Amino acid sequence: MSDLRDPAPYDALLLLSFGGPEGPDDVVPFLANVTRGRGIPEERLKEVGKHYFLFGGVSPINAQNRALLDALRKDLADHALELPVYWGNRNWAPYLTDTLREMVTEGHRRIAVLATSAYASYSGCRQYRENLAESLAALEAEGLPVPRVDKLRHYFNHPGFVGPMVDGVLASLADLPEDVRAGAHLAFTTHSIPVSAADTSGPVETHGDGGSYVAEHLDVARLISEAVREETGIEHPWQLVYQSRSGAPHIPWLEPDICDHLETLHGDGVPAVVMAPIGFVSDHMEVLYDLDTEATAKAAELGLPVRRSATVGADPRFAAAVRELLLERAAAERDRPVTPCALGALGPSHDLCPVGCCPARALKPAAAGADSPF
Repeated sequence: MSDLRDPAPYDALLLLSFGGPEGPDDVVPFLANVTRGRGIPEERLKEVGKHYFLFGGVSPINAQNRALLDALRKDLADHALELPVYWGNRNWAPYLTDTLREMVTEGHRRIAVLATSAYASYSGCRQYRENLAESLAALEAEGLPVPRVDKLRHYFNHPGFVGPMVDGVLASLADLPEDVRAGAHLAFTTHSIPVSAADTSGPVETHGDGGSYVAEHLDVARLISEAVREETGIEHPWQLVYQSRSGAPHIPWLEPDICDHLETLHGDGVPAVVMAPIGFVSDHMEVLYDLDTEATAKAAELGLPVRRSATVGADPRFAAAVRELLLERAAAERDRPVTPCALGALGPSHDLCPVGCCPARALKPAAAGADSPF
């Protein structure tokens, strides 16, 4: 990381996330936003929303984003960086367009954007860029100034993201009964996506056989497993597995599913498992339901001891990583020499998404990329 400490040309930072309902009455409208254009009837949305209703209709993601917002503001202030931090969501209040409108009204014209998705994929990167383009077009239609927005690079292999996950796995292993701890397997989980979306994730040269999406997750899993081995002296077997599939049964999605994987491990005589949700920045609904509820119930049915390790959330090391990503990008925008910080075999991700990166399902404008209309 360069020793440069100037955020210019950026005059604001935007935390961009997915959003979630904050009460029972929000669930169906929220899911309608998520699935807009797919013609899904309200009754089906109520069925899909049953996971939220189990938790009082409240997704934890908004509270966790508020905690991250506070952590980012504190870290910047502690390092004497007077940069305001805003928050906008794709699917629920505070909506992205409203936040950008507030930002330009308050005079901001050059905005760095942190998306709460660490890896390359259509839904984790390009779709956010499409949302940004839609919001910028809305501001332009209203006669408001259109700011320049730059999305910070993927941070899956930044030490400030990896380190807290290593600690989470170590804590989960330590929490297992001593007689099964040494033989525990590590199940690194992430959101399943269609195989076709995985194969076309990342720049064109990485397409095929899972694309950047799978390669990046595998690299992080190796980093964590190696750090655990160095700390404990034990090499725990591990595998990348998937969760939260939501697509039609006839469409191939990434496998194996975590519950199927637990059954396989139990059948192989594995004594315990640590589930590590490396694909998620915080403990939102997919983690609470698919791992803490469904997968944990499957493990109990099997008589298989499991623990679920913590996500990064608002860990101060992650907030510091965001600051470093911001300053790194700012230096690059000023044509100053900078060495991006990254662990593992893949190196730092690109600053500017190239043409053909994580292609859209249908052609739509996307901001913050080589093909951006803004």
